[in-house]
Parts: sequence; structure tokens; C-alpha cells
Amino acid sequence: MKGYKYLLFTGLLTTTLACNDFGDLNVNPNSALFPNTASLITGAERTVGTMNSQVGPGGFNIAPALYVQQFSDVTYIEDSRYKTINFSYNGLYSGPLVNLQAIIDQNTNEATRGLAASYGSNGNQIAIARILKAYVFQYITDRWGDVPYSQALKADQNFSPAFDKQQDIYNDLFKEWKEAAAQFDGGKAVTGDIILASNAAQWKKFAASLRLIAALRLSKVDPAKGKTEFAAALADGVLASNADNVQYKYLADASNENPLYTNYVRSNRKDFALSNTFVNYLKQVNDPRLTVYAAKNLKGEYVGAPYGVFPAPGKAQDYSLAGAAVSAQTAPVNIMTYAQVLFAQAEAVKLGWITGDAKALYESAVKASMQQWLGTSYTDAAFAAYIAQPAVAYSDVKAIELIGTQRWISLFFQGTEAWNEWRRTGYPTLKPAPTTLNGGTDIPRRLAYPTTETTLNAKNYAEVTARQGKDDQYTRVWWDK
Repeated sequence: MKGYKYLLFTGLLTTTLACNDFGDLNVNPNSALFPNTASLITGAERTVGTMNSQVGPGGFNIAPALYVQQFSDVTYIEDSRYKTINFSYNGLYSGPLVNLQAIIDQNTNEATRGLAASYGSNGNQIAIARILKAYVFQYITDRWGDVPYSQALKADQNFSPAFDKQQDIYNDLFKEWKEAAAQFDGGKAVTGDIILASNAAQWKKFAASLRLIAALRLSKVDPAKGKTEFAAALADGVLASNADNVQYKYLADASNENPLYTNYVRSNRKDFALSNTFVNYLKQVNDPRLTVYAAKNLKGEYVGAPYGVFPAPGKAQDYSLAGAAVSAQTAPVNIMTYAQVLFAQAEAVKLGWITGDAKALYESAVKASMQQWLGTSYTDAAFAAYIAQPAVAYSDVKAIELIGTQRWISLFFQGTEAWNEWRRTGYPTLKPAPTTLNGGTDIPRRLAYPTTETTLNAKNYAEVTARQGKDDQYTRVWWDK
């Protein structure tokens, strides 16, 4: 009995001690309590690079480039016939958005600000993270419409976030970009920024340019706000030359190489070639960029793959794959270009949002794009000959169509942005695939939500579909009218 009492006492003592605070006894000194913010920003920016590539994780990368017919699939003729309806954005929330929110939190919270400051001033890190976070959210809402925003990224505080209206998201994005640009503090450079190397001036131009493009997105649904935001962004200073172009630069390394190179060379798949829609139009207007955009086929010719034709009438070698400028191992991808900004200004003049010379801005945009892609091969004589052609020369009557068509050409390998602009303006005029799948009748206008929302967030999913419309590829997002 005495032994039993001793064991009982020992057990009670052990239980009591287990409930007490042992300080750092159970803390692994070799395990960081917080991930370093340099790694977080690099990881987030790598995903931004993937988002702007035409192939990559998630499936949604290539789809818009196929929808606007810059590319055609040549192996499995499915995505150009609109087979996939539901696409997942889950990896964007759990990946770059979580990383960027962690950067903001660690540089804001008093307990972690000092540690985070080892990787750059708190203000500089927060500014970059907010700009990129807003950029990723715009990327998501432009594709899916109403999405979780204000209640997202709350971790275990909210596993079932509500869907915010796209209009409300856009209103907040303008605020985020403007406020973030003002947070650069001139302090220590940010470690891990592989896009703009912690150049505050360039980040501010990028943020203003994002506001500019986002403002134009409102041209059909809220032109008054669009005009105000556009003018404000322009006044704050946008990209001013090709030297300002924002790119993600890939490396000669298998772990961080251009995904198209992985598809063409490392995997030897060659799933995607330029579409005949795109190639034939460039031939029609004698566009010198064709020689950069496309590689010749085995016969030494530029030939686009028939768009959405099943079965494929040939093999990949019969068509023009993407040229080395976008498919080489280290070929960069464009996130924002000077030509984009100029086309936006040309359209804004035509809409009466700003004063200026729409013709001069349009021609400057075409020139900037040709200089961007042709590099040392560019000549003023070639540009003059190109811009003088009847199908290219500026006409006030056809201004929006001309701007839209030339923007489509300049946004090569920015298929997602080209899709956004095509949905908004209707230019260039495109025909859907001749044979479609899963009930498709026209070119998709949005991506349907990931199927996980129907089970893991069922109540909010029911609410958003009742408000926004049927969850398919033809319910238009708010700004697409």
C-alpha cells in the first residue's frame, strides 16, 4: 500500500510538472521559430514567374494563351477545345499569398520586427510584399471573379472564408498598391528580391503601372472610377521605357528554368506550338516579330498549328514551336512591359480619360514592342514600313480595334493578360475552336472554381454562385461586360 501511495504521488507530481512552463526546454535550438523573410519573398516571386509562364503547375497557365489563340496544343487537343472547366487556385493561396502575408506580419509585429529587419528594412519588405500580394489577388479575381479576399489568409481563424465581390476587391487593390508604394523608407535593401533587386524606384513604377492597367479594366463597368484611378496612377509615374520592363528571369538550372524549355527539351513533350490564327495574322501584316516569336518547322517554314482541330493533322515537328526568346532555358517571362503601358494610354486618350495624341501613343507602343522583341535587329525603316500598312496604320474610327489587335501581338507569351484584354475589348476578333468539349460553345470567359469549394466551403460557395451566376466558363466576371 505504501508503494502504491508513492507511485500515485509520483504520478500526480509528474502530471503537475507537465502542466508547468519549462521555458525553452522543449524548444529545438536548430529549428527556426519563424521562416526568414528573404526565403519567403524569393519563393513568392518564383511563383509569380510561374504564373506568367505559359506552362506550369495548376493548368490555368496555358489555358488563357490557348483561349486567345497565341498557342495551340498539338499533342492532346483538349485545352484548346475547352475541356477543362474547373481550375484550382488553392496553390496560390497556400503558396505565395501565405508567404507574402507572413512577410507583412513579421515586419509589422513588434516581437518579430527586429529579426525580420535582418533581411531588409521593415518598410521596404512590407511595401514589396503588399504590391505582390495585390498583384496575385488581381491575377486570381481576373480569372475566377468573386473570390475569398478579406477573410482569406486567416489560418485557423477561418477555414471557410466568404467570397468578396470583384468590385470590392478591385477597390481595395487600388488602395493597396498606392499605400504600399508610399511605404518604401530608404532603408536597408531587401534580401531575396529576385525580380527588381530591391530597387524602390522601380517597384513604385511597377505599382503605378499595375494601377493603370487595373483602372482600364473598369472601362465598361465603372468608367468614372476608372478615369480617376488611371489619371492618378499616370501622375505617380509608370514604366517609362523598355529598360523599366518587369520580368522574371529564369536560370540555367533545372530547378529554376523556363517551364517551356522543360516541356520542349527536358521532357521532350513539345505539347504547344504557335497557333495558325496567330502565325497567319503575323504573316498577313508582314510582322518582323514572327521570326522571334516562332521557330521554323523541320521544313524551314513558319507554320502555325491548326487551332482546336481534332485529331491533330500533324505532329509537333510540322509546326512552329515557340522561338528561343521565350523557350530557351534562361528566357525570361514578362510581367509588365512599357508597350503595355503605352497601349493603355493610347486607349485612355481615345476614351477621353486623359489628354494626348492617341495616334502617337499607339505608334510608340508598337515601336516599343518591336524594339523589345527584336533587340539589335530592330530598325526604324522596318518599323516605318510596318506601321504604314493599311491593316496597321492608325485610324481614329478603328482605334480601339487597332489598339486591341496590336496589344494582342505585343502580349505574346503573356497569354493570361492577353485574355483579360480580349475579354474586355473583344479584340482581336476570334472564332472558337471548330469542335469543343464539355458543352462548350464559345471561347471561355472565366475559370470555374476548384471543386474543393463545393465541399470544404459549401455555404459560401452556394452564396457566391447565387450572386455571381452559374459556376462555369461562361459566366462573366464583373468587369467583363
